[in-house]
Amino acid sequence: MARSQDEAYLLGLRLRGKKVLVVGGGAVAARRVPRLLAAGADVELVSPAVTASLEDLAAAKKITWLNRDYRAGDCEGAWLVCACAGPPRVNAQVAAEAESLHTWCVRADDASGSSAWTPAAGQAADNVRVGVLTGDPRRSAQVRDAILAGLQAGTIAARHHRRRRAGVALVGGGPGDPGLITVRGRQLLAEADVVVADRLAPRELLAELPPDVLVIDAGKVPYGRAMSQDEINAALVTHAKSGRFVVRLKGGDPFVFGRGGEEMQACLRAGIPVTVVPGVSSAVGVPTAAGLPVTHRGIAQDFHVISVHVPPDDERSTVDWEALAKSDGTVVLLMALERLGAVTRALMRNGRPGTSPVSVIADGTMPTQRTIYSTLDEVERKVANEGIRPPAVVVIGDVVTIAAELAGLARALGSAPAPVPPLAEDT
Repeated sequence: MARSQDEAYLLGLRLRGKKVLVVGGGAVAARRVPRLLAAGADVELVSPAVTASLEDLAAAKKITWLNRDYRAGDCEGAWLVCACAGPPRVNAQVAAEAESLHTWCVRADDASGSSAWTPAAGQAADNVRVGVLTGDPRRSAQVRDAILAGLQAGTIAARHHRRRRAGVALVGGGPGDPGLITVRGRQLLAEADVVVADRLAPRELLAELPPDVLVIDAGKVPYGRAMSQDEINAALVTHAKSGRFVVRLKGGDPFVFGRGGEEMQACLRAGIPVTVVPGVSSAVGVPTAAGLPVTHRGIAQDFHVISVHVPPDDERSTVDWEALAKSDGTVVLLMALERLGAVTRALMRNGRPGTSPVSVIADGTMPTQRTIYSTLDEVERKVANEGIRPPAVVVIGDVVTIAAELAGLARALGSAPAPVPPLAEDT
């Protein structure tokens, strides 16, 4: 008799140290094996051929690969069997043997012939797993995704029903677009009792927080109001010590010109545990969003990321501008607009050609993103004429010519957001 989906009894299997047999080495197995490994299972794979990713897992001794066809007796000792072979007759043999041994078996090709079903699963946080069964795999995945999105965004109110998290999380929010924060970062933001947010953090996400979450504006406005680093450190420590879970929401990556190391030091010295969540750094995220590869085969094998919070001739600068000027690699400048003239003059003075291509990307990843193309000896004037204001990322090097070419090709397909002028042309 065919089994119906509503017969399923949902159950969480604890597989750590338990044998799980996977028969078949194709795409289905390649999707399922990593999750089994994450659950701690001892995976034994039986197949005469496997995908490259499964072969790599076998070479690393993370799974046991029996390079042969399935044989009767392979299911012996398994706690769970996954029948993922190509031929249905093989899967039927595997399922029959598992049934005879009273072992749960999931058939990839025939749900009605399975004694167990695999739900559409996902992880919303350290202690929250979601599994959905609907009878339609696509619908199950859609429902799962909706639940996960709600938990991650805080629209499903799970914060006050969680096991209380302690300490501080330094979360990289990415280069600006709120969709570019990591899943992990969004999960922790949804659990926060207090959020200390930077000016360049994805502040749209703050509107999704419950009204009882305390939001502290730690934005540093250039040449304007600023919360000192000591005040930020004190806020993190004080609120964490009072038993609140504090998220320090930062733009880009916490450890790329973000003073995340200083904040972590302050918390750890005060005895407060710290979680660090990487973020997409604007140094590579913004050029990428603008279609500008910072490396390109045959053109640039290296790239240098420079913070220009002090100009080249300042005694506090630790940058070797002479070596940088002589390098053939890509130069990515952050916080550079106010000192762009000093930088370009230093590079040209030390040997970088004035004709070197330059791109300036303002408001990267945001709806207001603007990209201009120029050369090293003209870019300061062009930035002034165009009224470009921070935040902006400056990219210097021959990869800019690739970006211009890519923009032209995209424009020809009707997918470029705006016309891109030739490199040396003023507009």
